Amino acid sequence: MSKLSWKGGAMLSPLPVVMVTCGGDRIGADGAAMPSGFAPNAVTVAWCGIACTQPPVVYISLRPSRHSYRIIEETGEFTINLVTSAMVRSADSCGVYSGRDADKIKKFSLATEPSATGKVGCPSLSASPLTLDCRVIRKIPLGTHDIFLADVLGVGVDPAIVDGNGKLHLDRAHLAAYSHGEYFELGRKLGDFGFSVRRKTRGKATQKGGGVKK
Repeated sequence: MSKLSWKGGAMLSPLPVVMVTCGGDRIGADGAAMPSGFAPNAVTVAWCGIACTQPPVVYISLRPSRHSYRIIEETGEFTINLVTSAMVRSADSCGVYSGRDADKIKKFSLATEPSATGKVGCPSLSASPLTLDCRVIRKIPLGTHDIFLADVLGVGVDPAIVDGNGKLHLDRAHLAAYSHGEYFELGRKLGDFGFSVRRKTRGKATQKGGGVKK
């Protein structure tokens, strides 16, 4: 296939849709919660991803002009809230309005709750099926956006997406994705990791001697 040649651009797709909460309380050096000096806030972020598995490190990218940028820079903590299809309208609204102009938590009737892990002082969104409590370890200035690298201190999980054996089923969460200005709900499963090289079993049991049971 012959492709068109365009100038370089940040055209990765699809991307996760997450709402980042910050402000409210913060956890001090002694592990106790104390006022952060900022009201709780929520900001919608699409520039978000995994940087490392062990230790678990994630990143979010924010413009320095964002209200949440200063809050996270000052408090050093935030919570990533995964967004479901039912949360998309709220997520879009939080991406349009600034916390400088309105209390977005109240304006969009966002139900919040304390961190499930107690590792951060900022609230999480009650509607989110999975939340990641994060502490900033480094800020990297780039250009239009700066990256906040953060340790994942703990994860809050809705019991509705965990089965009786403790297995997580994110496919039950109706998560949303973002693709160049449009929101989509994740849909049809195509396979599991490694399915392309996994040997197929046909219900035949192999004997110790190498034969096949009839």
